[in-house]
Amino acid sequence: MKKTLVIGSSVCDVIIRLHQIPTQTGDENIISQKFSIGGCAFNVASILKYFEIPFDLLSPIGKGIYGDFVKQHFLANEIPILIETDQRNGCCYCLVDDSGERTFICEHGAEYFYQPEWLENLDTSLYDQVYICGLEIEEATGQYIIDFLERHPHLKIFFAPGPRIMHIQPEKLQRIFALHPILHLNQQEILAYTQQSQLHKAAQCLFEQTQQPVIVTLGENGSYFYDYNESLYISGFEAEVIDTIGAGDSHIGTILAYRALALPWRDCLTQANLIASQVVSQSGAILGK
Repeated sequence: MKKTLVIGSSVCDVIIRLHQIPTQTGDENIISQKFSIGGCAFNVASILKYFEIPFDLLSPIGKGIYGDFVKQHFLANEIPILIETDQRNGCCYCLVDDSGERTFICEHGAEYFYQPEWLENLDTSLYDQVYICGLEIEEATGQYIIDFLERHPHLKIFFAPGPRIMHIQPEKLQRIFALHPILHLNQQEILAYTQQSQLHKAAQCLFEQTQQPVIVTLGENGSYFYDYNESLYISGFEAEVIDTIGAGDSHIGTILAYRALALPWRDCLTQANLIASQVVSQSGAILGK
């Protein structure tokens, strides 16, 4: 089995629990606050590790208290550190209300900015699939990631643009779509981006641009899969929601793991729905042993 290449951020999540998100000029007391390891790419990599799928995590680690925190978790989880930089790491403030839903406020630091040489030094013969996230692509240095993917068309791309799909420059998105990525979004994201009111039409719209499967997460209702030959609704699993941090990351991480094992899409989605339900049943994005 070849490795999966995971490109993206590893972040210190500052998880702040409160009864409700304050409105402008509002005032709300915090129930609790804690540091937790996160970041879309780290969350994906942790799922691959959970399933014992070989991977490399290309994630810059910088300086400062947040960089030190991330580095400690790489070492504790025996994940090789491929990039260290002198730039300071940022963090992500995760506001979690009584419903378990999360709102992110992010400070971007070293973890989101890439240099061409980091990508050029990779031995791409080791990999057959790659994960990328919208957060890194949106930044000015996101062009280096796209350049890398264009030079290595053998890599099967799994692209999770997230809500930032509305902010990524159209030229960048079109370059990625031309590489035929498998897209992974939630229902709100895909409907907003395509300006469609029906999920089937929204997925069809994106499929016409990528010619590859489109996967949509539906929260407690499971997930939806669309390609030219079939469309599937896969039921979700009942869960008591503690917080939804990392749910989407765990979902696509499980899909990457099961596709690495060459399993059918229905099995991939069923297992991804199950793992996502377990992630939302705990605090933070990383599954316990």
